[in-house]
Amino acid sequence: MKKSAQISQLYLRIAIGIGYLVPGLDRLGVWGPPGGKHISWGNWETFLKYATEVMGFLPTSIASVFAVLATIGEIAFGVLLLLGKWTRLAALGSGVLSLLFAVSMTISFGIVSPLSYSVFTLSAGSFLLSTLNDYRWSLDARS
Repeated sequence: MKKSAQISQLYLRIAIGIGYLVPGLDRLGVWGPPGGKHISWGNWETFLKYATEVMGFLPTSIASVFAVLATIGEIAFGVLLLLGKWTRLAALGSGVLSLLFAVSMTISFGIVSPLSYSVFTLSAGSFLLSTLNDYRWSLDARS
């Protein structure tokens, strides 16, 4: 793989990883309380309210379960992508998760919302990352 492709792969992996880890930890209050500067949710209750709006087409009890699963997935995918461990699988899972999020946003809020937040782009980038043959500068490359 060319040096520029190696750097692009690393950049994509880190960007997606951080893009999952930061909001995943935000909903657990790691970055500060609700209403704080640069805080989207700040706690689980605030996030859960948003998640049930995104999945407004589902019963609240099911949306709550999916919110937990999505949070676990986002934090796990974020860590795995940053470390470069099981990169292909983490990127594939990331692509599926963000595609489901984009579809849910589209159903609940219309197509402009997921396009404005680049959720389809995140999904496409994740799927692209999952197709690469080499993950230089990763734990996978050490095996």
